[in-house]
Amino acid sequence: MFDMLFSPMNIGTMTVKNRVVMNAAEFSLGQTDGTPTEKMIAYYEARARGGVGLIIPGICRVNDMGATSTFTQLSMAHDWHIAPMAAMADRIHAAGAKLCVQLHHPGRQGYASAINSLPLVIPIQKKFPGVMDVMFKATPALMALEQKKLCQSVQSPSGGELSAHGATRIHAMSHRAVQSLRDDFIAAALRCKKAGVDAVELHGTHGYIIQQFLSPNTNRRTDEYGGSFENRLRFLAEIIEGIRRECGGDYPLIVRLTVDEMYDKIGKPGKGYGLDEGKKIAKRLEELGVDAIDVSCACYDAYNYWLEPTSFEPGWRAYLAKAIKETVNIPVIAANFIRSPEQAERQLEEGYQDFVGSARNFICDPEWAAKAAAGKPETIRRCIGCLHCIKSFIENATVGKTGECALNVSVGIEKEYAALPKDGAGKTAFVVGAGPAGLSAAITLARRGFAVKVFEKENAPGGQVNVAAAGPHKDKLHWCVEDLTREAESLGVTFVYGAEATADMIAAEKPYAAVLATGGAPLRPRSIPGIAQPHVYTAPEILTGKVRLTGKHVAVIGSGLTGLETTEALNEAGNVVTVIEMAKTVAPGAWFQFVDDSMSRIAPYGTEFKLGTALCAIAEDHITVQDLKTKRRAFLPVDAVVLAMGVRPNNALKAALEEKGVKTVTVGDADKGGTIGHAVHDAFNKTLTL
Repeated sequence: MFDMLFSPMNIGTMTVKNRVVMNAAEFSLGQTDGTPTEKMIAYYEARARGGVGLIIPGICRVNDMGATSTFTQLSMAHDWHIAPMAAMADRIHAAGAKLCVQLHHPGRQGYASAINSLPLVIPIQKKFPGVMDVMFKATPALMALEQKKLCQSVQSPSGGELSAHGATRIHAMSHRAVQSLRDDFIAAALRCKKAGVDAVELHGTHGYIIQQFLSPNTNRRTDEYGGSFENRLRFLAEIIEGIRRECGGDYPLIVRLTVDEMYDKIGKPGKGYGLDEGKKIAKRLEELGVDAIDVSCACYDAYNYWLEPTSFEPGWRAYLAKAIKETVNIPVIAANFIRSPEQAERQLEEGYQDFVGSARNFICDPEWAAKAAAGKPETIRRCIGCLHCIKSFIENATVGKTGECALNVSVGIEKEYAALPKDGAGKTAFVVGAGPAGLSAAITLARRGFAVKVFEKENAPGGQVNVAAAGPHKDKLHWCVEDLTREAESLGVTFVYGAEATADMIAAEKPYAAVLATGGAPLRPRSIPGIAQPHVYTAPEILTGKVRLTGKHVAVIGSGLTGLETTEALNEAGNVVTVIEMAKTVAPGAWFQFVDDSMSRIAPYGTEFKLGTALCAIAEDHITVQDLKTKRRAFLPVDAVVLAMGVRPNNALKAALEEKGVKTVTVGDADKGGTIGHAVHDAFNKTLTL
């Protein structure tokens, strides 16, 4: 069915059984000393058993002094790292995959709190394991100091501008430091070979140190490591030459390369380098003896163009890989925002690339490849691009926790998830609501052996996701509803649609327990005068098309993600929009990538954002607002008002059920408003307690 996708191919002397590559994505699954944990090995082992041909784990540091991005990433900085890595390699090989380690240094995108600290922390942590708990508690304070520039500076090829998302102070590396770091990369590669690792990949993308040397934007050196094209390439070239010298010409070597910095996509054309120079770099790497190019793009400054949110179309950047494939005669690996085996096969057949790379596909479904190989692609749990993985990783890494997937609750607990207690014994459990929380609860209960029945008052599953997916460019969000519903049905869950469950109905059947996933209702504060007028609507009414406005002056109250999506929809329908937000920033608390994404489409319409402003009253033809700093009030003429102020939990059924003696838990928005990831994980965790 997918003949090319599952045909073998060589990268240098390494034969990969298929064209499926799990690209690196750091999830903080290791230990402070840089060795893999059982949790990490089980995580990659599951993907190897799931059919991936080549696994590239998360970033691996090459020294302990200034090369860290998290305290729990892999390391090959010392000889004592060889044996633990060899143990992981053996496990991955036994599970059927090849292992490639990605060697990395963050450069200007690093964290000052990590500089020079590991050599002190590692021996202390070995003697006093609890010291890391203390350190993680102190991390928020350390990060606050970094923001105030009260910290050490991190290494960069030269001085200049800071990264949009990274260190707050940088310093230009000395000539000696450049050559020392070069040697660290080479020594780490040799250790990988000694550990039985099948290949190494040099991380030359996403704005990390190697790309920083390649880019004229971040490399303004005046010695032999800066200036001309050849000089900017010299740092990487010397690493490659050193690896060839120490590891031999037959040791497979890959470079993950940004072939276009994408500054033009964020309104900064001419900055950095574009595809033409990316092609020159790739050709030079082939001449240096690199065995494959792993094509990527952008850096932290253009975050959305290497780690795409939901709105991007699958395959949008395939042209980059094709340009490199037409430039070199070595294998090309590329992610290209591939989401289905059909898309993967098509891009292989059409000559865009030789290997299909992805991280998020395999985070979301470890058996992605196996399901495709078995001719059952419809059973794959698809990544919806919700970015819960990167958001959770960045937030959790600073407090000693691992990253998560919104839809795959087993990430990092693969063994525990496989061993969930089968204690349901056929007892009946009811779930009320078939949104992500209800579906997650139903799946968990069914896996535990309960006979599960789901009641959904609408005629189809989805809940609030149906509203979110109706927003501009958000249709892929509905994939999670389709996939979770299919998984629940495959486990024998029964669905009853168009039926609003009551306490009497549920209690009459005497279930073992009931899970309320009844979502939330849009907030409509009755304290605001005029809130009940007919020209006042809620965001869901606009997003689902229940209410259609055009040619109006509309005030959107609230600039959260729902407010931004509603603003987009209103703009596209030909309205003039003013957004009223009490906070001092747009979408406070929302993940920055989604804000950047929405604002890039809102900006051309000239939408006005009144920040630090409260809605006081609504009249027939205007609203009254107040500047929260000056306390001054003003009238704003409007034709309509749309409320995007969050949701109120809809959980009145809980008290009624408990009164009747039914064991009950509320999950997702029925307990507290949140994201799809919050709903799925909240339901999983609480359902385990029943």
